[in-house]
This record gives sequence, structure tokens and C-alpha cells, in this order.
Amino acid sequence: MHFQWYPGHMTKAKRMMQENIKLIDIVVELVDARVPFSSKNPDIDELAKNKYRLILLNKTDLADREATDRWEAYFKSQGFAVAKVNSQKGTGVKAVNGVIQEACKEKIERDRRRGIKNRPIRAMIVGIPNVGKSTFINSFAGKACAKTGNKPGVTKGKQWIKLNKNVELLDTPGILWPKFDDQNVGLRLALIGSIKDEIVNRSEMAIEFIDFLKESYPGLLAKRYEVNEDADRVAILEEIATNRKCLAKGGSYDLEKAAILLLDEFRSGKIGYITLELPEEKDS
Repeated sequence: MHFQWYPGHMTKAKRMMQENIKLIDIVVELVDARVPFSSKNPDIDELAKNKYRLILLNKTDLADREATDRWEAYFKSQGFAVAKVNSQKGTGVKAVNGVIQEACKEKIERDRRRGIKNRPIRAMIVGIPNVGKSTFINSFAGKACAKTGNKPGVTKGKQWIKLNKNVELLDTPGILWPKFDDQNVGLRLALIGSIKDEIVNRSEMAIEFIDFLKESYPGLLAKRYEVNEDADRVAILEEIATNRKCLAKGGSYDLEKAAILLLDEFRSGKIGYITLELPEEKDS
């Protein structure tokens, strides 16, 4: 499978980040805990250099817990502040405010020495499409958040969200990078739904996913779909089609329907807690 996808609005979003970054103290980047490396945008490291950084491992409820702990340790070793959250349920979200304060403690202390008190930390929330950024902002800000309106230097239409006396947020659209140098990154992003299903071959994607599960999470396919995991990957997809009644007229396999079912059940966590990559594999 070949992935190449960069809509025009992505370029606009990147330009918007470049214009607003000078107003920011800390860049908060959401990544999907199932694909922390693949869902981390390499452009942001360049755009946000000299800024405090916080990585939010989101959707931890769907990921392999041990793998998430390993990713947390990895990002911390790279100098990032890290927090684990489940934006959908709000788990871990309240703690993020404290993590932001801790990450920016040098700036807060510097302001204090200059006689500047109670200046809020300005945070920019970034993340590629479908990592749950809007859900996180809504959960983090809550219903009581006050929109403070446009401020000088902010692109028209963008609003600061005053969370409390300590933190103000600036939202940005999700952005992807121009091309996938590693096609495995494209595949992983397609699996979690960051690339629209309409532009990828779901049957091929499901077959690649079956290969991954057989190797990394043996037993999950057999448990969920009552299939023989010793069979080849296409035969397993055919078994899933049979067992889940994904059949076309005449009783032939509807592999596309079976693929959609498999991908949907992975994305909703029904197959199990699954992480698609580990820190030690990121360069492979």
C-alpha cells in the first residue's frame, strides 16, 4: 500500500502555527497512545524549538498499558513533559494543568524575579487529525471556560480559551506532514483512522493488521473471531467473514465488509488493548 496525502488546508494550518508560535510558552502535542511515534508530527519539533513541550498520550483506554508506560519513559528521556489521558472519559485530564505548570516552572520563576505575577501560561494544542484534540480541549476547558477573544498577532478567527487564571489555550487545526517517508507510518495512521478510509484499500489494510496481530498479540484474533491463527492472513479474513456473516449474494466472502468490521472493532477497543509500535522499533 502506498500513502501520500496532504490536503491544502494542512499547509494553511502549518503557516498558522508559524505565525502564532511566538506568542506561546508551551506546545502541548496530542498523540494517539496506540501509535505515539507515527502520530507525532515531526514538523512540530522544528516549529516549536525553544518552547516548553508536553506530550499527551491520548486514548490510553485503547492501548496496551505496558507499551504506554514504555512510551511515557521514552518521551521523558527525550526531554518532554508527559501525561497520559483518556479525553473521551476525562481520565487524567485534570492533572494536565499541574503538568503544564511544572513544565513551565522556569518561566514562572523568571517572571516572578522580574516582578511579573499571575501572568497565565500560554499553551498551543496541536495534533494530527483524529487524535482526539477537540475532545481533549472540551474536556480540559469544561463548560465554565471563558473565550477571551482575539488578541494582537493572532490569526483572525482563532480564539484564546481561558481555562483558569494560570493557563490560556490557543487551538490549531490538525496537521499532517507532506509525505510519509516510511510507509509503515502511513499504514498505522490509516489503521487508527487518521487517514480517511475512502482513500485507502481497507481489505489490504485489514490483511496487514491480521499479520501484525498474529505476530504481536497472538490469541486475540482466535478469542474474538474463533479463527485458526495458524492459517494464512487471507484465510483468516475469510474465516472472519464466515463467522460474522460478512457474505455476498451466493454465499461468497465479502472481504471488504469483514475488513471494515475488523478495523471498526480495533478502533473501538473490542479486540483488546493494542499498541501498534514500541519505542525500540521506531527506527525500524
